[in-house]
Amino acid sequence: MRSQLFQQAQEISQPGMHLQNHKMLRVGLNGEIFARQGAMIAYQGQVDFDYQGAGGVGRFLKKAFTGEGMPLMKVSGRGDVFLARDAWDVHLIDLEGHDSITVNGDNVLAFEPGLAWDIKRVQGAGMAAGGLFNTTFTGQGRIAIACHGTPVLLNIDQPTFVDTDAAVAWSSTLQTGVRRTMKAGALIGRGSGEAFQLSLQGQGFVLVQASEGAPVPVQAG
Repeated sequence: MRSQLFQQAQEISQPGMHLQNHKMLRVGLNGEIFARQGAMIAYQGQVDFDYQGAGGVGRFLKKAFTGEGMPLMKVSGRGDVFLARDAWDVHLIDLEGHDSITVNGDNVLAFEPGLAWDIKRVQGAGMAAGGLFNTTFTGQGRIAIACHGTPVLLNIDQPTFVDTDAAVAWSSTLQTGVRRTMKAGALIGRGSGEAFQLSLQGQGFVLVQASEGAPVPVQAG
């Protein structure tokens, strides 16, 4: 049997978290990682999956109050695990000791357990701004993020404003806040927070996806 597919889609073989392709993460597991609940699409070997909620009582209370979208599962054992999210583009970020990054919880696909993380609120973001709670990662380890569409990396060297649903990740050293559109009815953004934008100042970067993310399903009344 012959097909180019058998070459192009052949499983890679490396320990740890690596891209199988730009839509899929492969984890050569020998221990544990944390992943977004429901992200597993296939696995081989002796692997267990345990629901983690928000990962600790304090973070659970924050999640319950904020609606931060990062339901977690702990993946442990030995084997190969494949993770994806609705065919979104997957990217890897390596933190090296003193690094820190803030990520929209909706974009987190998986991360290594050696990283410290916490849910924090964007300064100046009241409940009227839709919450604007995100997850800060620090330490040394790898994070896999999923972006809805090809993202753009903007260098921050002047005041920058990003649609709240399009902001994927940014430097934790940046000063953040919320800017309200002068005319509340002006639909200037792509996402649900058209009247509010995330404001960023300082020196650093912001990763912006080409969409407001997955559409919210409409439930029949």
